[in-house]
Amino acid sequence: MDLIPGLPNEIALECLIRLPVDQFSKAASVCKKWNGEITLPEFRRRRKVSGLTRTVLAMVQSMVATVKKPEGDTALFSTQVYRLSVCDPENGSWYDLPPISELIYGLPRFCRIVGVGSDLVVIGGCDPDTWRVMDCVFIYNFISGSWRRGADMPGQQRSFFGCASDSDRMIVVAGGHDDEKNAMKSALSYDVVKDEWITLPDMVMERDECKVVFHKGKFHVIGGYPTWAQGHFENDAEVFDTATWQWQLEDDFLSVINTSPHSCIEGDDGRLYMCRGGDVAVKEDPTWQKLAGLPAGITSVAYLTACQGKLILVGRGQFDELYSIYALDLDVESDDKVKKWTKVETSDEYSGHVQYGCCLEI
Repeated sequence: MDLIPGLPNEIALECLIRLPVDQFSKAASVCKKWNGEITLPEFRRRRKVSGLTRTVLAMVQSMVATVKKPEGDTALFSTQVYRLSVCDPENGSWYDLPPISELIYGLPRFCRIVGVGSDLVVIGGCDPDTWRVMDCVFIYNFISGSWRRGADMPGQQRSFFGCASDSDRMIVVAGGHDDEKNAMKSALSYDVVKDEWITLPDMVMERDECKVVFHKGKFHVIGGYPTWAQGHFENDAEVFDTATWQWQLEDDFLSVINTSPHSCIEGDDGRLYMCRGGDVAVKEDPTWQKLAGLPAGITSVAYLTACQGKLILVGRGQFDELYSIYALDLDVESDDKVKKWTKVETSDEYSGHVQYGCCLEI
């Protein structure tokens, strides 16, 4: 059966890969043949080789919603919940992903989200109603436009962990703390394609509130702190070597002691960026150099990421209720040789608190 009657399949595939991303789920429902092609990993790779993929930003963002208790109670009440909002920087559009049906109070508080291929993976967090620590995994596929359950995260309860992906199929979860607030040095990897968890060797050190970054082809677990330090962040990092199946300690990775690594990210150019004090710094091995100051008036940074040659920052001023978004073009300098932030216009609907975020190329 031809993909498109009267056209060679090679030409038909060229037509399909040029569909807008938000139309893939509809196209996949046309027939089994189209569904089979669109859901193959090779379909995304073909789009990427052809330069048709684009980067979107996904964020765990707050909103006010009306909900009701599930136990037969018909009373409604308004409360703050977290949902997944998506920004397409190419055209400036915003939209919400469909809610996860079994999470009636919104996303788990302090959950982590990771982009893996065309999938957005939601891991862990706390039940917003009972504050019970959750080990559940939910996966949204941008091609099918649907959610599925992944295998639960194994082992003891884990909160405030770091996680990152290789953008292909693997996720690493590391550190955090257990149900007694003890910092953890254990780590796990999750294969999204196989839906399987693997226990990795323990890290050298306990690392609560650490940041995981996939950098130069390896998973880096940055900063965090041991149980006894309680919020005093370390400035080193551990790198997982898949060849030796061991962690390697890198001292003085952040250069500055007691700096939270939550904003540390890898840019499109392969360099690391992070917010430190009132500045954004770039890692010019082996040292960090100031790149630019924070946008005027911004005192609290919720999220930093890199996208299409730009840094994207979400933050707010000391007395602001709404969050603002700014972009910094890494390839452009002003006449005074100082890089300038540009404010991205955003409606109040998408100006709520951002708890976590990630980028996906879809």
